[in-house]
Amino acid sequence: MRKTILAAIVALGLIGCQKAQVKVPTLENAEPAVVRAEPLSWWTDMQTPLTIMFYGQDLQDAQVSVEEVVEIAEPTPEQAWWEAYTTRPTTGLRVKGQHNAESKNYLFVDVDVKKAGTYIFTLSQGDKCDKCLYTIDTRRAGSRERQSFTSADVIYLIMSDRFVDGDESNNSTDNTLEKGDKNNMDGRWGGDIQGIINSLDHISELGATAIWPTPLLLDNEPSWSYHGYACADYYHIDPRFGTNELYKQMVAAAHNKGLKFIMDIVTNHAGLAHWWIADLPYSDWIHQYPQFTQTNNAFTTNHDPNASQYDLKLNESGWFDTHMPDMNLDNADLLQYFKQFAIWWIEYADLDGLRVDTYPYNEKHPMSEWCKAIRREYPNINIVGECWTRPASNVAYWQADAPNQDGFNSNLPSVMDFPTEEAIRQALENDGNFWGGGLTRVYDAVAQDFLYADVNRLLLFVGNHDMDRIADVVKDKDPRRVKIATTLMATMRGIPQIFAGDEYGMISADMNRGHSGLRQPLPLPEQLTEEQKDMFDFQSRLFQFRKTEPALQYGKTMHFMSRDNTYAFFRYTDESAVFVFANAAEQPRTIPADHYNEILQYYTTTGTDIISGQTVEISNNTVVPALSSIVVKLNKK
Repeated sequence: MRKTILAAIVALGLIGCQKAQVKVPTLENAEPAVVRAEPLSWWTDMQTPLTIMFYGQDLQDAQVSVEEVVEIAEPTPEQAWWEAYTTRPTTGLRVKGQHNAESKNYLFVDVDVKKAGTYIFTLSQGDKCDKCLYTIDTRRAGSRERQSFTSADVIYLIMSDRFVDGDESNNSTDNTLEKGDKNNMDGRWGGDIQGIINSLDHISELGATAIWPTPLLLDNEPSWSYHGYACADYYHIDPRFGTNELYKQMVAAAHNKGLKFIMDIVTNHAGLAHWWIADLPYSDWIHQYPQFTQTNNAFTTNHDPNASQYDLKLNESGWFDTHMPDMNLDNADLLQYFKQFAIWWIEYADLDGLRVDTYPYNEKHPMSEWCKAIRREYPNINIVGECWTRPASNVAYWQADAPNQDGFNSNLPSVMDFPTEEAIRQALENDGNFWGGGLTRVYDAVAQDFLYADVNRLLLFVGNHDMDRIADVVKDKDPRRVKIATTLMATMRGIPQIFAGDEYGMISADMNRGHSGLRQPLPLPEQLTEEQKDMFDFQSRLFQFRKTEPALQYGKTMHFMSRDNTYAFFRYTDESAVFVFANAAEQPRTIPADHYNEILQYYTTTGTDIISGQTVEISNNTVVPALSSIVVKLNKK
């Protein structure tokens, strides 16, 4: 029996080689060994079948057996690690089947899980014998029934590397390529998991109830790695952000503050630095072309009856960028791998939901199966997909249970509301004094709600890490217009999402630098201007109110058309209503209360304006100042 200590011991808390998580393993001139086994571990009572992907030298056709560990001792210098373990035959873990890949260095093993414990897999080929430690844990109580983010929440989006540097010691690491450099606008600046932990009170004070950081998994590209969307390892946190264990601690700390946690993942593409690129399991594991071929971004090819198969294929299989190989989800082993990695993180870290990047670039039917598998394991979990397209009919196609003409069901519960985002931004980028301009755009966007299967599962936002900040685009960078945008986002249907820094009305450092210019760290408390403090207080009042107001969380909407650059709507339930009047005009506007009698007759006409704190009467004599809004809580008569 060969005495080779494994390059990676695959068990929670038993990772044997930190370098294995960030370096592409090399098998040249190596003694045969299991280098990786993924998922890293598993649990009892899971709905998802377990297929372990073993990677090492010449693993194909190996005979696989498993024993249960009953006692562990320290090996002597003359012993291999497993020789110090006492094992016994087991029925707690049973090999059901196995199959090879095209590469001789992979073996996929189907496993039946019956009992928690520590196990040793043995992969034998003649006189060669590789062993691998594996852990099955007991699933935490209530895991399957976990709740998720809903329209009762407000999501706080963090650009992880550019947020808060809580631990400068990990800004550069020996086993990652790109080093920290805060003088390089396109480089890594040091934001990390500890910085997020240190900011939980700030996020809670703002009134947010859920956190969405951009990807924290390893991105080991030699440059531009800070954004995290070119994954190099789906099972390990980038060491410049922290560790798997610290990630889990962060989620627990957020839960202790009443904050939910959402993981941002990418299924459409990986990074060229991913460890498997040097030795793909199958030639069709990724989409390959004789030369770089980029996606055409033609999402409509998925539902356009006139679309060509050529355009559809290019949308699905073209690469997102030169350093982002496009994954082929039609490969069954890859699809199973992606199901398991998402479920592994939810279970391991106790997550509350997922956000999926570049959703319509994926093959739609495998992704529908992927969503279905996640929700079979966690029936209440929410998954939001980035479907960056317009108009509303194109976005609505991707939401679960949409009445699509072609019968397609994505099984994706939530989609990002890009049409309303665009309407709000365009409404406030000028004075709006023209037909169809101003806040009429927002009315028209909301009028398309009939297209969606569930408007309460729309992710509503006015800015994110991929577009100019809201304060960059409103006319004159006027904070009053930013406040109108925030008021709409905080009170409309759907799930509000605020981009870190917008709570201060931040503007981009350099709009000529694109994404890097807008992805700036939060100012330190001592750096805040009075205007920034006022903006935070304004937004905090709105979001804190929303946390306790059912009408804003789940209520219906009735809105009213106006051609004077105002927008009026009611969010209402059987018990109460919230009246919102936004005036984006550069002149005061009088509320036409008589227009609202069909709904106002059921509610009191006097209430407290959440923004000013003053008592407001909803009447024909009420004047709303230029570039301002009122948000008034009304009770049922």
